[in-house]
Amino acid sequence: MPATATRDSRSILVSKEKPSYGATEQRLGDGRSDLMPEVTKMKALACRECRKEYPTEALHVCELCFGPLEVKYNYDDIKGRISRDSIQNGPKSLWRYKELLPVASRPTIGLHAGMTPLVHAKNLGAFLGLDELYIKNDCVNHPTLSFKDRVVAVALTRARELGYETAACASTGNLANSVAAHAAQAGMQCYVFIPSDLEAAKVLGNLIFRPKVVEIEGNYDDVNRLCSEIAGERRWAFVNVNIRPYYAEGSKTLAFEVVEQLGWHAPDQVVVPMASGSLLTKIWKGLHELHTVGILQNVQTKVNGAQAEGCSPIATAFKHGRDFFQPVKPNTIAKSLAIGNPADGYYALKTAAESGGSMESVTDDEVREGIKLLARTEGIFAETAGGVTIGVLQKLVKQGAIRKQDVTVAYVTGNGLKTQEAVVDSVGRPFRIPPSLVKFEQMFGQQGAA
Repeated sequence: MPATATRDSRSILVSKEKPSYGATEQRLGDGRSDLMPEVTKMKALACRECRKEYPTEALHVCELCFGPLEVKYNYDDIKGRISRDSIQNGPKSLWRYKELLPVASRPTIGLHAGMTPLVHAKNLGAFLGLDELYIKNDCVNHPTLSFKDRVVAVALTRARELGYETAACASTGNLANSVAAHAAQAGMQCYVFIPSDLEAAKVLGNLIFRPKVVEIEGNYDDVNRLCSEIAGERRWAFVNVNIRPYYAEGSKTLAFEVVEQLGWHAPDQVVVPMASGSLLTKIWKGLHELHTVGILQNVQTKVNGAQAEGCSPIATAFKHGRDFFQPVKPNTIAKSLAIGNPADGYYALKTAAESGGSMESVTDDEVREGIKLLARTEGIFAETAGGVTIGVLQKLVKQGAIRKQDVTVAYVTGNGLKTQEAVVDSVGRPFRIPPSLVKFEQMFGQQGAA
């Protein structure tokens, strides 16, 4: 990896106290686990830079080169245990793909997350000039109405296996909501750390579950730095710090589900919102894993990234032909994407290049218009990240990067009820009349008459 500013975003702290192993995974005297038949699917945690391998514990940074760690799987073992039939006969949740997720035991957390609708967006497609446009609608994910329910279900399941009793995270909002909800369901203590300027609905979406909510006077990057320091001092499962290698794998289910919902075919194009960049890279990884285990014949998907102009370090680097990015100070209504120093930015750039995809950004006004366009054409109310996705989709179509016949999936990752402030002043006001038929007829005349 080239020397870039991204290196500063990676915590080099490793927990000083190793967690004890809980009842779900007791260590035996010779160092083996009583869950070894399942654990064999996870070979190791491997550094994404130097490839040095580590045990599948609560580690996230390479001690040799400080690169990020990622789960390495035994695909030969998995291939013999997974098939289209076994998936289709599995639970109606993301856990139908358990063989390709980094957990060793029977899941007990997030049992209803995932398997959200893939909507054939005929109205929006007609407006944009696309025949085969689909919206992957995680606005209705369970339990907190965002894609973060996927990654948290995986992260806290693994955290429990590793013996943790306290869950925590650094968040721009959606992740905190999901961690708080899942920790409540799992009976875990919970601390969530958020910037002090989040949308009111997202703050309420934390407090209702009664975690310890800590507002930080600063942006997400300030929050993340503090959490990295705390993770080095306390035996807590920070889902996006020391548990990050497992947490990130949950995003792959957005690729798995789309392939299944398209009749076991990969899409031609995907448009993915980017904050840290992890979601985009894991969708790419998930597509290739299905090919590796024999479920998908080939992958020719172009992966396109979407950011808001007020926080677009990855998209800006791509448009300038660079394989590194410059951190920025976020200034956008798309607060769920407001990470100025994205941990996976370098890998997102690499993914777009490898897949033949593109990256674009949109203004805050274009974000609002994207939200409204999706709502009035498909009846889906997305948060600001969804407005970014739709706005960038529209740009890519105009540029000719996405063609009329391409099977295209736009990922909409969170519910608009969480970010009402972004559009409240741009959607107009209700008509107001007294309870009088005469007044109604005076205002609307023959509009809508049968």
